[in-house]
Order: sequence, then structure tokens, then C-alpha cells
Amino acid sequence: MGKGTFLMAIAAAALVAANVWGCSAGGSAAADSETGNKQVERQAGKESWSQLEIDHSMALAYADQFSVDYYDGGFAMITIKDSGRYLAVPERSDIPDGLPEDVTVVRKPLKNIYLAATSAMDLFCSLDSLDSVTLSGTDALGWYIEEARQALEDGRMVYAGKYNTPDYELILSKSCDLAIESTMIDHSPEVKEQLRQLGIPVLVERSSYESHPLGRMEWLKLYAVLLDKEEAANTIFEEQMNKLENAMSQENTGKTVAFFYISSNGAVNVRKPGDYVAKMIELAGGNYVPRNMMENENALSTMNMQMEAFYAEAKDADYIIYNSTIDGELKSLDELIAKSGLLSDFKAVKEGNVWCTEKSLFQETMGLGTMILDIHKILTEEEPDQSEITYLHRLR
Repeated sequence: MGKGTFLMAIAAAALVAANVWGCSAGGSAAADSETGNKQVERQAGKESWSQLEIDHSMALAYADQFSVDYYDGGFAMITIKDSGRYLAVPERSDIPDGLPEDVTVVRKPLKNIYLAATSAMDLFCSLDSLDSVTLSGTDALGWYIEEARQALEDGRMVYAGKYNTPDYELILSKSCDLAIESTMIDHSPEVKEQLRQLGIPVLVERSSYESHPLGRMEWLKLYAVLLDKEEAANTIFEEQMNKLENAMSQENTGKTVAFFYISSNGAVNVRKPGDYVAKMIELAGGNYVPRNMMENENALSTMNMQMEAFYAEAKDADYIIYNSTIDGELKSLDELIAKSGLLSDFKAVKEGNVWCTEKSLFQETMGLGTMILDIHKILTEEEPDQSEITYLHRLR
């Protein structure tokens, strides 16, 4: 498709969006070339947003970055903190008159989603809705989730470009009905605007801003609203809670756990004490270290320390968990100590209580509960069975 043809396609898509959606991708009333009388006739019989009432709201146990209100007529208003409002419109329902301009309309059913937020993929898999995701912002080599990688290799899903360089032609040709982005899209606002001009609603999700690990898992319920699978989501989430009940009800072990990785320049990257990883360690019965560091004011959940400062804070930690996400999994203690000789003096290294994460952990959002159980097992069993641990392996 040539540039001119593509621009014509964009214009056509915008016209279709105006006529079909009744709102722009950002939710504002669509410009229409018809006369005022025809506009009135077309909107006759529609619900008036100002007259719709909230029937009930979604009950959330841990998540605080989103909420859902259910209205008369099957409409659901999703509010995502610092992101926007999204009205899920049932199939064959008209968009209500007088909808506020800041509301993005999402029409159901969703059949061709462009998913650029990697943390959401596992939630779609858990809801048995991978077939709704036909466009990926990550290629096959970038996925540790087997179902996603296989779908790309089989052609059931296609790579449509990274979040900041999407293939607009491909996305348009696949009749994409929703783009799900992480907050990284805020660094490329022109991409979000271009998708909207193509008539594609853009949902910016913030599950990574949940400070509680179970809050991240609870985003399963948000996607269930869009997929009409609320009952399944509630069942799955309840099953996860039941699995965790025993571990979370036990008394704290009093054991300390350091979670970190060493960057290429020798700095130690640690999680801030209020981060969800620190919370997972606490839920598993441990105490995260270092706890007494000064937190800088940025919104990042991690910070860098000099090795000497980290040594002073964490050398007596009972356990070390090395985060392999950035530079790959370690296979032995020698590989760890090669990163810094000071590590050989750590209590956990001397006593053989050093573990490494599997790289799949941070894509498998629904695995956070299992990770809590893994940590609980290594804290409470002297020689835990490796075959019973999913996301950690011991370094010897």
C-alpha cells in the first residue's frame, strides 16, 4: 500500500469511526457531515447518559488503580487512575447520548486486540481469551509465555510492531478494535493520537503501579469486563486466594531476604521497601532488606546503590534472591560472586541460601501467587524440593 493509499485509508477509517462509534476514540462527539435533522433522527431512541444509574460497582480486594461501575443497560464504566475512563458498550447497544468527552468507548465483543502491555498477556491466557489478541507488540522471541509465543509462530497472532513503532497499516488491515498499552505509551503520545485517529480506542493500563502483588493479579477482573467473563475471573481469583491462605496466615519467620541484581556498571539495583516484590516477601513470611535506605522521589519502584552501601545493609540477610530479568539467569554461585567479590562475605552465600528467579516471572502476572508460595517454601523448609518450586532455582 502506497503512502497516498494509506492516508486515504486513515481518512476512511476516521469517517467510519465517526459514523459507527458515535464518539471519537477519545470519547468526544464525532463530527458528522450530515445535516442536523439527520443527526437527530439517527440518535433517536438512544439512552441518555445523564439518566442512566449505577446498578452496582465491582468489589476489589487489593487493586487500587482501577474501578468499575455497572450501569443500567449493561454498560460498564472502567476508571483507571491517571489514565482515563472507558465505557464498555454491549454488543448491539447504542452509545448513550451526552457521554462526557473524556470517555473512551470500547465496543464489545472484542475480536482483534493489539496488546502492547506484556503484563496483560497472562491475564488473557488465564481467561482462555488468547484468541481475542490477534496483534502483539512483542515478537515471538520476546515472549516467555508459551501460549503467546506459540500463537505467533502458528500465525494466530501477528507481530504488529513495538508500542512506540506500531505497524499502522497492519493494525488497520486487521480491523483492530482495541489497543492495550502500558504507561510507556506516554513517552510516545503521537502514537496514541494516531491510533485514535484511525478509530482505534487506546486503553492505557496501570497494573504495574499496584503496590500489592495480589492487586496486580486482580486486573484479571478488569479484562474480564471487556471479555464478558466476570464470573470466570472471580472464580480464578478466588482459587488463587485459597492457595495462598495457609502461607499468608502463618506467623512471620523473622528471616531476612535481599532481592537485587547487579547492573553492567557495578551498581546494585534493589526494590524500594514499598514495592510489590518487597510485599511478596512479607506475605511469604519474610522481611525484605535493605529497609533503611533513603528513597528518592521518582515514581520508579527500584533504585541503585553502590555495592559498599548494599553490603552494609544486606550482608547479614538470611536469604538472597537474584533478579535475573535484566542480564539472564545465573547457574552457579561462582557466576554471582564474579559480579562482585564482596558477595562472598554475605551470610546467605556462606550458608548456601542463594536463589535466582526464572526469567518468565515478570511476564506471568498470574504467577505472582505461586512466587509467594515459592518464597514461603524456601523460608520454611531446610531442603525444599526443587521440583515443587516454579519461579526460583538454587545457586550452588
